[in-house]
Order: sequence, then C-alpha cells, then structure tokens
Amino acid sequence: MSHVDADSSPPSSPSFSRDWFFPSPSPSPSPDCAHSSAAASSAAAKTPKYPHRFSTNPRPFSSSSSSSAAASLDPKPPRPLSFRSAPPVSPPPPYREARYAGPRRRLGPSHRSERPPAAGEKKAVSSGGGADRKPEALAEKVPSRCEGVGDLRRRLGLRWRMAFLVAIVLTAFSSVVHKNFSLRSQVEDLQGQISQLRITLQACSLLDLAEFEGSVDEQNQDGPNKRFKNIALMSSLSILCIPILLFKCIDKVPRLRSSDCILEEVSLNKQLAYRLDVFFSVHPYAKPLALLVATLLLIFLGGLALFGVTDDGVADCLWLSWTYVASAGNHADSEGFGPRLVSLLISFGGMLIFAMLLGLVSDAISEKFDSLRKGRSEVVEQNHTLILGWSDKLGSLLNQLALANESLGGGTIVVMAERDKEEMELDIAKMEFDFRGTSVICRSGSPLILADLKKVSVSKARAIIVLAVDGFAERSDARAFKTVLSLTGVKEGLRGHIVVELSDLNNEILVKSVGGDLVKIFVAHDVIGRLMIQCAWQPGLAQIWEDILGFENCEFYIKRWPQLDGMQFEDVLISFPDAIPCGIKVASCGGKIILNPDDSYVLQEGDEVLVIAEDDDQYAPAALPMVWRGHLPKEFSIDQSPEKILFCGWRRDMEDMIMVLDASLAPESELWMFNEVPEREREKKLIDGGLEISRLANIKIENREGNAVIRRHLESLPLESFDSILILADESVEESAVQADSRSLATLLLIRDIQAKRLPLGMAPSRRGNFSQSSWMGEMQQASDKSVIISEILDPRTKNLLTMSKIGDYVLSSELVSMALAMVAEDCQINDVLEELFAEEGNELHIRPADLYLCEGEELSFYELLLRTRLRREIMIGYCLANAEKAVINPPAKDERRTWSLRDVFVVITEKE
Repeated sequence: MSHVDADSSPPSSPSFSRDWFFPSPSPSPSPDCAHSSAAASSAAAKTPKYPHRFSTNPRPFSSSSSSSAAASLDPKPPRPLSFRSAPPVSPPPPYREARYAGPRRRLGPSHRSERPPAAGEKKAVSSGGGADRKPEALAEKVPSRCEGVGDLRRRLGLRWRMAFLVAIVLTAFSSVVHKNFSLRSQVEDLQGQISQLRITLQACSLLDLAEFEGSVDEQNQDGPNKRFKNIALMSSLSILCIPILLFKCIDKVPRLRSSDCILEEVSLNKQLAYRLDVFFSVHPYAKPLALLVATLLLIFLGGLALFGVTDDGVADCLWLSWTYVASAGNHADSEGFGPRLVSLLISFGGMLIFAMLLGLVSDAISEKFDSLRKGRSEVVEQNHTLILGWSDKLGSLLNQLALANESLGGGTIVVMAERDKEEMELDIAKMEFDFRGTSVICRSGSPLILADLKKVSVSKARAIIVLAVDGFAERSDARAFKTVLSLTGVKEGLRGHIVVELSDLNNEILVKSVGGDLVKIFVAHDVIGRLMIQCAWQPGLAQIWEDILGFENCEFYIKRWPQLDGMQFEDVLISFPDAIPCGIKVASCGGKIILNPDDSYVLQEGDEVLVIAEDDDQYAPAALPMVWRGHLPKEFSIDQSPEKILFCGWRRDMEDMIMVLDASLAPESELWMFNEVPEREREKKLIDGGLEISRLANIKIENREGNAVIRRHLESLPLESFDSILILADESVEESAVQADSRSLATLLLIRDIQAKRLPLGMAPSRRGNFSQSSWMGEMQQASDKSVIISEILDPRTKNLLTMSKIGDYVLSSELVSMALAMVAEDCQINDVLEELFAEEGNELHIRPADLYLCEGEELSFYELLLRTRLRREIMIGYCLANAEKAVINPPAKDERRTWSLRDVFVVITEKE
C-alpha cells in the first residue's frame, strides 16, 4: 500500500481566471489597442480597488481532499489541516477591469478610423473622389430603431450571462452538496470497517469468522447502494427546484417578435399562461389529465426521496409513496428525521391532490345535474313525436297524442321550446292529464339551431309538429317558415313528416315551396273561421267535429284490404260491421284520396279504403249482409231565404269569412259587424285583405262601433232579430286565452239576457233544459231557441260552463286545432281529407233532418239508411236522437232494425251545395 504524505503540496489544479470568462485580445494588437491597454494598466496601478476580486493567479485549493484520500488508505485517523500548512498566496497583479476587454476590442476599428490619417492615406482618399463621404452617408442612413435593437441585444446578452452565472453557481452548489454526502458516506464506511475489525478480534470460531466475512460482503455491497440513494435524493430535490427556478427566472427571458420592423417584447410567463389557458379551455379532459400527471409525478418524486433516506428498494419506496398519497395517516410509522420529513411532504401533497380531485368530481356532478335540469342532455329516442314550440294548444295536443299511443302501450313525445325545462315540466304537470303510459320529455332549445335539433334526435322522429307561436300572425308564420328551412337543412335527413300550423292562408304557398311534399300544412285560423260559419247554420256541428277529430271516439283510418279488390263501392259500404267507409285512396292516381266516390267505382289492386272507426285494429271486412234499399219519401229541395247575421268582435281573417258568407247566403241577406275598430280602418283592413265590398252579391254590410261587454252598447242593436250571432275571439285579446274567453262568455250572457227581456210573454218553454220557464236561466234557454249563438272558445276549461248552462253553442278552436294536428301527425294522409272537408269546394259535413230519408214510425236498420242516403250521393256516418244531447258516430249493430222519429237528425258527408 502506497503512503501519501499529508504535508506534501497538492497537485496543481486549473485556475478560474478572468480569461476563462472573457477571452483575451489577439496576440498582435494594433497600436491604438496597446496604447489603450497601457493606459488602463497605469490607471489600475494608481487606484487599486478590490484587487482580490480580479486576481489572475489561481488560488490553491485546500488539501482536505488529499488528506481524505490518504485517510481512506491509512487506518489511522486523518490529521486536521491547519492554516499554517496552506501554501502562500501570491500577490495580486495590477488591477485590470476584465469586463471591458471585449468592448474595447470591438471598438478598436472605430478608434483607428477616427485617428488623423497619414499623408499617404490622405492622398489616397482625395484621389478616390467622394469616397470619404460614403461612411458618413451610411451612418446617416442607419435608423435610430436599430440602435434600440443593439441595446436590446446587449440587455439580452447581460441577462443570458446572469442566467449562465446562476447555473454555474447551482452546479457548484450541487457538487459541493454531493461531495459533502460522499464524504459523509466514506466516514460511515470507515466507521463500519473499524467496528468490523473489532468484531474480528473478538471472533473465536470459524463459524463466527464465516459469518463475519458474509457481513463484510454485505457492507461492501451497501457502499454502491448508498451512492445510488444519494443520487436519487439529489435528483428528486433538483427536479423539485427546477419549476421554482423557472418560475422565478422566466420573466427575465423575453421573446422577440418582429412584424414590419416593429419589435414587440412578450414575456414567456404570459405566453405560458396563455397556452395553459387555451389548453384547459379547449380540451374537455385537460383538468383530469393534469391531475393525473401531478399524482404520478408526486408518487415518483416521493419514491425517489424515500429511496434516498431509507434502506428499502425502489419498488417498495414507490409503493410507500402511493400509500402516503392515498392516505395521509400511513406515514405515522416512519422512523428517523429524514423518512418522517419526506413522508410528511408526500402526505401533504396527497391531501392537495385529493382535494383537487374532490373538487373536479364535485364540479362534474353538479354540471351534469345542471345540464339535466336545464334540458341540455341529448335525447336518444327513435320513432318519437317531436313538438317544436310552445302555445296554449300544447295541452290538448299532448292529450290527443297520448290517446293515439294508448293502443300501442304508450309512446314518447319530445317537446323543445325556448323556455326553461323546469317551467315546461311544471306547466305540463298542472294540466293533470292521464298520459296512459306515454312519456313526455322536455328540452330547452331553439328549433332554428341545428345543434339543438340534433339534441332531440330530429332525424329519427316519426313526426315533427311545428306549433304557431301566440301573437301576431306575420311573426308566427315567419318563425314557422324559418323552422321548416332549418329542418330541411338537417344533414342526416328526416325520417318522418313535418306538420306545420300556420295562421295566415297566404303563407301556405311559401312554406310549401321550401318543404315540398314532406310538409303538411294546417291553417288553423282559416279552418276555425269556416267552421264557425258552418256551425251558425247547423247548430251542434262543432261537437260532431270534436268526436271525429279526437282519438277518444272515432277517427279516420286508411288501410288496404286485398279481399275487397274488384268490389263496387256500393258493396264496400256495407262490408264493415265496425266501420263506415267514406272514400278511396286510388293507387292509379298517385295515391289521391277521393271522398264520397260513385257507387259504381270498382276497387283496383293497390287501392286503399278510408273509413271512420274507433281504432285501427278494431275493424275488418265481413260477409255482405242482405240489405233492403227502399225509396226516399220526398225530393230534397233547398229553400233559401235572406238571413240576418251578427259578428261580435274582429278577427284577422274577417275578409275570408265575409266571402264565404256571400257565396252561401241567399240574396238580400244582412251582415252586421259590431266591434271597437273604427269604420274607416275596417274598410282599409278588408281592402288590404283582398275583399272588394262593392262586389258582394248576396249580403249587405252594416257597421256598428262599440264594446261587446258593455250592456248599453249591446242594447243599441236589434239582438232579437238576428238569425245567427257569432261571438269571435277579438284580435285585441287573442294572445290571452283566459281574457278572450272571459270576454266571449260575458258577451254571451249579456246578449241572452237582453234577448230574454225582449221576448213576448207566453212563449213556449225550451225543450233543451230542465229549468223552469220563470227562472232567469230558463228565459235565456227560450231565447236560445229563437236565435243561434256561436262563441269561439280558446281555453278547454271554459267549455264546461257553456255545456252546463245550455244557453249557446261554442267552437273550441284550440282543441279542434290540436286534434287535427295530432291526426295529421299520426297519419299524414289525413291532411288531404281535412283540407277537402274544410275547403270551399268538394265535400263537407252536414246535419240533415230525418224527414228527408224516412217516414214517421218507419222501422229501418242503419245499413238500410246508409244505402238510402246513397240515392242523394251522400254517406251517413251517424245520427242524433231527438231526446239525446250527443250524436252517435259509427253506431254499433248496424244491421239491427229500429223505429225512427222525424225529430231525429242524421250526420252525412255530402258535396257542397
């Protein structure tokens, strides 16, 4: 073993001089540079300031490292090194400020250019012409902005040098710390060797010696493990320090951006903050991903730190780190200052991690419940009915659709409107309807946005209903047009048809041009106006329409029956015991529906039969019965006489109603209009609607201005002389169903009371009620036999008041429209049938007296009456007995004979007269 003398001088080591940071000038400087250097040296020699900071000779290192190496080879303990044994320090050289060496070398050429030229040089310049002015010209062309660039670059150089110096200091600090830990480990190794030598001296057997050798091998193996542990500990500390250093120093590292010679300085701190903001805003899983990375990093760094301060392996330390992160109480069993400190820090980081995780989970759950509450989630349904919009008709529409789905065990109805989901569900719950197994799902959204339409699975719906918005007709129809345009733009296409409710008949062509054959239009306002006129001539017709349109009783169905091919329509009429055929859907005419065809029409292959039945699966053709036709008792003749009709209120389609009246009434009839619209404005509105008053052939218009709910205004009218009185839902209160119905009901009661006061004494009592003749209600019922009053009702709840009083008929417009929309939604072919029944030409429903078809006391079956009405080209669909209050549509037991009265009435489908 070689011995190293502790007093010997240490070997020479590289010196850290100023020339290592700043390179020295070139070996052959110019005279100016030499002159400036000499001047600087002389100035430094005169004023020596802080000479030890700029010493050019290296300071010798301490010999502690050599002594430690010698101590590791010599079993003797190392002798401490005194200050006397240190080598003498050489005197410092003359002061020279090294940091200006570089700039002086760069400024050398400029100094040479400024010195006075020699004689030869002057001649050379003068011979060159204007060459002496070129550097000055170039100097003048340099913009001041470039000087700013130079200053910025110098600042950048200084900042990078500062960062470089900080990195060197950190490296030196890390090396010193590492050297300290290595010396500590060496001391521990030496102490272990000393203890083992003592054990060796005390050993007395070979077995003890063998065990001693094994322990020595283990100690020898523990040396490299401790080095790895120290490296792991230092690595974890370094990784933890890097983000802190970056956070502190990142503002000092600017980034240059040039655009049109304009320099913009943006700090990296702002750039990183912006990138993080964009990342967390754009990516939906950014927060969970960042939390996962932070958790894994904490486990990894904690495992490395535990590996450095404990005797466990890497895998065990990583597992311990995970347990400390998962549970803050697992570090209670740690022993020693180092393991306890590391485990405490890991547990603290785990608490932060799980606090953030709990916040993310809580936010996700609350956001999900908030989206469900506000109706933002997607509807995953197929073959459902989609309703777009919200109006007063929605309740009746939902009820009718639920009745239609009852035979199928229920269905799904999705309602999307620009309202809050909770408000819609609360309003639907207040309706107290029995939906019979049908689910109603509400979603908040706009039908004009494709994303909202996709949210309600618009492409998979079997029917889409676009409701008219309550308010002005122009605004409502414009919104319906935009909705249809948005529906036609769905990329996936539409599986079902679109049913659109319009308020103005003039907008039908515009919507048809956009939607094509996929759109079925129902003009509610025009239909109700025509129905009110029909009900004024035929009281009770509105209730018959309620029975036919609603799904509660009988309705229209279209179906093909191959066994009926080749049969005449006259035989088809009596082939269904539980249904009444009304028309044929002709396959050869492109599926055109013909109502009330000729008896001689023969069904061809592919033809379908239109019937009125209670349900789709409750009727089928049977064998032909033996029916006796008979003869009509008298010829049918129309005896028209002039009529006097009163309109109370103003509707948007007033001009259409007047034209229908003019085409139907006898000449010299009178139409009185009583409302609050001034007469000049009335004429202007009628002319703008396309009505020319001078061309009316059969009616004469009388205008009266007044309020229909003020008694003295009504008393100015000859109310006892009118044949029919129509109380219209006034345009001014049309937006509120409750207010419109209250106004209509008040007008009805006032008119009936005035009529009862003007009736002559001794008038026959009314047969329609049980009230006494002297009572107030009985007087109004007597007045109702004198004239017919039809009230337009918007709210279904008002119907009960009119039904109980029996003082007037009504047209429940909103419910009738809802029934029609539900029927067209279930089967789009029914729209053609309704259009013909409510159109100006074609077929319509009529109520006929019994004396047109039979004699008093005649006994006939319904089949026989059905064939007898065919003699007038009519189809009988029901009847109303004299003492009954409700008509019977599609009666059962059609082959059963019974005795009829002349006071009975029959409901038929006939051509318009």
